[in-house]
Amino acid sequence: MKRALVTGATGMLGSYIVERLVADGWDVRALVRDIAAARWLEPLGASLARGDVTDEPSVCEAAAGCQAVFHAAAAIGAGRDLDAFRALNVAGTEHVIRAAALAGARLVHISSTAVFDDATRVRFAPVDEDVPVSSLSEGDAYGRSKQEAEAAVLRAHADDVVWASVVRPPVMYGRRDRQFVPRIAPVLRRGLFPLIDGGRSSFLIVHAGSVADGAVRAASTDAAAGRVYHLTNDFDVTVAEFARFAGEGLGRRIYTPSVPLVVARAFFGALGFALTLAGRSDLAVHAPGSLALLSRGNPFTSARARRELGWAPAVPPSVGLPEAFRWWNERYGSVKATM
Repeated sequence: MKRALVTGATGMLGSYIVERLVADGWDVRALVRDIAAARWLEPLGASLARGDVTDEPSVCEAAAGCQAVFHAAAAIGAGRDLDAFRALNVAGTEHVIRAAALAGARLVHISSTAVFDDATRVRFAPVDEDVPVSSLSEGDAYGRSKQEAEAAVLRAHADDVVWASVVRPPVMYGRRDRQFVPRIAPVLRRGLFPLIDGGRSSFLIVHAGSVADGAVRAASTDAAAGRVYHLTNDFDVTVAEFARFAGEGLGRRIYTPSVPLVVARAFFGALGFALTLAGRSDLAVHAPGSLALLSRGNPFTSARARRELGWAPAVPPSVGLPEAFRWWNERYGSVKATM
């Protein structure tokens, strides 16, 4: 039986990778910092190995005997402290590279579309894997750290240190989401979600199960060696459809009045200015990207993944979005509603 190590397995994507591997008959080992807190992974089929990507010996021990390593652990979010992001996203990735190399395992690194800035997305749309990553601002510590981590993986492959492939997802959703759904669900529960120009643009989101499928396919495809794949287009979903499906999962109808783009631009511009004045320039730098996410459509193409990996996602937004928001609502909705 083939054996795989998954870092970041307690996160949403990592847990979907565990499920996908188990379904394919893999013996799955999850690298976790707290065994007791990660026990919920065992019913999914994973054995637990105590360790941390910032501790190289523990990663090497967990990777021993594995034929594949899926590196999904990462520090994410806003922030300007590049060193803090580098500690996990860059140094941690370098430890995983060495662990996979020692084990003779294939490495699939989970990067992000955050390696591109908004200007690049507009200029080169549809953005494929041949478009160079952007020169990001100093305020975008997360994006810069993901660029460095991705470069380290590709360099290690080019130097014959390890067999490696890279996948880049955008915003993901699904069960066990601790990032996207928990942030937007409390807003939607209020029953009002204005749509820019009627919400006709496509929303740059994918189901975490689709990304897990693409990652596993990359590890199993010889031609994926040294390649980068955008896993950004599982199914088209407009912003208006997103609000409707989310409302279905939350058990309420959401009022979605249309707002002209010019008004939205003014709002996000004022928001960015206010955040800067409040000393949160780390958040202000993302205001233009948030506006683009809601108004400009999906600038990426996943044609390479479909062509080379046979990537064919199976969970449409009409199923995955209600499920994700229902999962959150059943566990946290009543708590959030009283805050």
